[in-house]
Amino acid sequence: MQNQVKAMAGVRHTPAYVLDEEKLISNLKILQSVQEKAGCKILLAQKAFSMFRVYPVISEYLAGTTASGLYEARLGREEFQGEVHVFSPAYKPEDMQALTGIADHIVFNSLSQLEKYHDICRAAGKSIGLRINPECSTQETAIYDPCAAGSRLGVTAEKLTEFPDIDGLHFHTLCEQNADSLEITLKAVEEKFGKYLHQCKWVNFGGGHHITREDYDMDLLIKLIQDFRKKYNVEVYLEPGEAIALNAGYLITEIMDIVENHEIQTLILDASAACHMPDVLEMPYRPPLYASGQPDEKEFNYRLSSCTCLAGDIIGEYSFENQQHIGGRLCFEDMMIYSMVKNNTFNGMPLPDIGILHTDGSYEVIKKFDYQDFKGRLS
Repeated sequence: MQNQVKAMAGVRHTPAYVLDEEKLISNLKILQSVQEKAGCKILLAQKAFSMFRVYPVISEYLAGTTASGLYEARLGREEFQGEVHVFSPAYKPEDMQALTGIADHIVFNSLSQLEKYHDICRAAGKSIGLRINPECSTQETAIYDPCAAGSRLGVTAEKLTEFPDIDGLHFHTLCEQNADSLEITLKAVEEKFGKYLHQCKWVNFGGGHHITREDYDMDLLIKLIQDFRKKYNVEVYLEPGEAIALNAGYLITEIMDIVENHEIQTLILDASAACHMPDVLEMPYRPPLYASGQPDEKEFNYRLSSCTCLAGDIIGEYSFENQQHIGGRLCFEDMMIYSMVKNNTFNGMPLPDIGILHTDGSYEVIKKFDYQDFKGRLS
């Protein structure tokens, strides 16, 4: 039986996020292999996946976590046995005071932030880094391009006239990309910042490495890391988010009603793009759906939407081999990444349950939400 079917059968209350433990471990084994063969360290980027219930499992394979601020850094320190790295475009003084007691690596986005907090970090014995911007765009989606003209992320080569008192450099230019994009980026990094690399103890290649997808060029990635480590005698870090939980979970939803207008049949679901999978509207993209096809690929076409009042809360157009009915269940795939970390209670929508489909086929609910979770965010 497919794990998607097991998940739909195991869930009692919808909507529900379901982690596929078997797939998660499969991803982690791939990442562990990269660490061993390339001699690098891989960190969990919590901004994509922060399901701390499984941090003990992930910590068996990866070196630590990376955070975008104080709360994620604290979560990594409390729940994950490993290194804690943090990068933020800017830090508040009170947050920095706390971070020096939590994080191992603290990375700054600008020379002014580095100057402001350098001494407190050194006094606390922290490893200090600076984010650089190689001004090398390898993607077309502007919202995810840190190297676009006028970017606020990272110091450009023209601004860095000397190597400051730091331990390493950090760059993050990729998003869901293969190793060929990293190869292009590394050439730009060496061209613009090469004179500083021999002074580094470590270099962080950032995230966006889609290592666990089927067509990823693992051999090239390993070679790039090995060659870079040997050339500059540095420790190399990678901090993917999506690769850890890629295709490792589902969002199970129920059909509440079917509405027809201008020959378009819309399934009204208890799950929402706006609330439970915001990237569908932000990117935008059409999420994979188990046992479905593209419009007109199968006999019965439907538009999938939600019970919020937002007219544009449309998940996408799908086709099915059979007619759909009220009370039926659907399984959206690849729903562990950028879902739970971004969801919200707009329109008073309940947050989905969180569960785990264990490797033995059993299903466990680990978190349920109620009215107090909605009210508690308000005043």
